[in-house]
Amino acid sequence: MARNFKLVMAQLNLIVGDIDANANRVIACARRAIDEQSADMIVFPELTLTGYPPEDLLFRPSLKLRVDKALQKILAANLDIYMVLGYPRKVEDKLYNALSVIRGSDQLGVYHKQLLPSYEVFDEHRYFAPGDGPLLLDIAGSRMAFTVCEDMWGPGPAVQAREGGAQLLININASPYHINKLTERQALLQKRSQESGCPIVYVNLVGGQDELVFDGGSMAVDASGTCQALVPSYVEGQYPLDIQIGSRGECAIPRQEIAAAQQVEAQIYNALVLGVRDYVNKNGFSGVVLGLSGGIDSALTLAVAVDALGKDRVQAVMMPFEYTSKLSLDVAAQQAATLGVNYQVIAINEIYAAFMAALQSEFAGTATGISEQNLQARARGVLLMGISNKKGLLVLTTGNKSEIAVGYSTLYGDMAGGFDVLKDVSKTMVYRLARYLNMSPGNSAGEVIPQSVIDRPPSAELAPDQVDQDSLPPYDVLDQILELYVEQDYSAAAIIAQGFEESQVKRVLRLVDLNEYKRRQSPIGVRLTRKGFGRDRRYPITNAWPIGD
Repeated sequence: MARNFKLVMAQLNLIVGDIDANANRVIACARRAIDEQSADMIVFPELTLTGYPPEDLLFRPSLKLRVDKALQKILAANLDIYMVLGYPRKVEDKLYNALSVIRGSDQLGVYHKQLLPSYEVFDEHRYFAPGDGPLLLDIAGSRMAFTVCEDMWGPGPAVQAREGGAQLLININASPYHINKLTERQALLQKRSQESGCPIVYVNLVGGQDELVFDGGSMAVDASGTCQALVPSYVEGQYPLDIQIGSRGECAIPRQEIAAAQQVEAQIYNALVLGVRDYVNKNGFSGVVLGLSGGIDSALTLAVAVDALGKDRVQAVMMPFEYTSKLSLDVAAQQAATLGVNYQVIAINEIYAAFMAALQSEFAGTATGISEQNLQARARGVLLMGISNKKGLLVLTTGNKSEIAVGYSTLYGDMAGGFDVLKDVSKTMVYRLARYLNMSPGNSAGEVIPQSVIDRPPSAELAPDQVDQDSLPPYDVLDQILELYVEQDYSAAAIIAQGFEESQVKRVLRLVDLNEYKRRQSPIGVRLTRKGFGRDRRYPITNAWPIGD
């Protein structure tokens, strides 16, 4: 006769480096699992005690001391539940990405992660030694195997589990989001469950850590790979999972709650909101301030900020100049009123005039051009940073991925700030998100982003009658070229072969290469694609690599 085994998936939002507080969270969550959820086991994410990724905190001499102290605190709590816990484990001169199974005051077994990712945003070979064997334990009459994150992305550990007679495989994760990542994970688990012949429980981290967002999406699949339970993405919580264990230890996962699928725009928007909320809160800022220009990028950034932090923690500043249109003034005021944020108008005419007066002798005999346009942006940057310093607010910059790629931004001007919400959002996706936001079912404010902002031609308004397409290809073309070059590493020849105009392709690629120095000085922002600027794409500033094949 089958018995019910209740497992709790602890999809937690943790703080990197706060080992003692994270240990207290583990104890509190385990007690809740016992007292409120009648659970037999609770499973925590990868590297729960340090948070993920701890990066070079792993080199700190006191790491082992702090982790050991946290483990002793958890063991001393002597909790009557199986706990599956991730942490860094130092053994002699080697550090492992480890998992322990704990019950009461005993560690029943330890596993060392075998497959260490060192691609995209991952750099685990820098820190960890690989493990070399499985962990299988007899629990509640069933043989259970345990692995860590990347161990699911290759077949070896799952095969080891099968050969060891595993009847259930539990995998703990810190898997960051990129577009459609949940679908990739589901396909992967289906493959591994079929290879191992047993169900898999997959528990993931949730929350923002610098530019990374961990989207959760913890789940369970049966032995055929069918998803039988899926918890909501982007939401922290303790989610119970019922597992039926048969008389011979075989495990079956019956159909349970499956969170509704999210369209791409919803995924991205939720990731942006979570990333901003956690960056601001975990770093102790009282709120944010941003320049609201009347354009679509700042309008979308404002909407994200309000959803992340609430209207009372958001300030928007319109900083008009003589080229600022009445439409920009009107729509900025309209959106600020709709969202109920603190809104100020500070003209930059006199500041700009003072700059020009100071530079009169330096600019004498030269034509008016980019230098004068950039002074406008830099005047605005100075104002926002002044407000930031005085009020303890984080400056949100508003540049999108398309602009940042080709350098359509001003160092120490519109790039001045602490966090760029749209850093990995293409201009075409900015428009998609704006339309999604206005039409989303939970939107009760009407036009969160005024339709006139969506409809108007994009412009920096740094010169009379200026529009972006005077300097750039149409965004639908530009974004396709950028995706091929930046995210897929196509050469110029390969992009041209896709049907794009040769001169346009070479110009765009040259702009991307030339502006690496700007991107190195830009604030971080939420990573959404497989290759965002920053942790993913690391090109030398000084180089002579020719554009071509």
